[in-house]
Amino acid sequence: MNLENTKAQMRKGILEYCILSILEKRDAYVAEILEELKNAKLIVVEGTIYPLLTRLKNSNLLEYRWEESTGGPPRKYYKLTPAGNDFLIELTKSWSELKLAVKTISTKN
Repeated sequence: MNLENTKAQMRKGILEYCILSILEKRDAYVAEILEELKNAKLIVVEGTIYPLLTRLKNSNLLEYRWEESTGGPPRKYYKLTPAGNDFLIELTKSWSELKLAVKTISTKN
C-alpha cells in the first residue's frame, strides 16, 4: 500500500470542509485560500481547488464577485452563501463526531 496515496485521499476528503471554514471567516480569492491551506500544512495545487470551488458554487454553497486589483487582473472573491453556512454547520458537527470516533478507536488502552 502506498502511504502517499492514502495521505492524499485523507487530505482530499477534508479539503471541502477546510475551504468552507476559511470562507466562513472572510471572503477570499484563490491565492489567499491556497496560502491559508499552505500555512496549515495542507498543500493543495490550483488545479485541485478550482474544480472544487466550481462544484461548491454550482451547489449554491458559494458565490463570488469580481474586484479590480491594483497589481494585476481582477480577482474573483468567494464567499459563503446562507446555504453554505448551514452546510458548514452540519459538516462541523460531522467532523467533531468523526474526530471523536477516530480518537476512540486509535487510543491505546
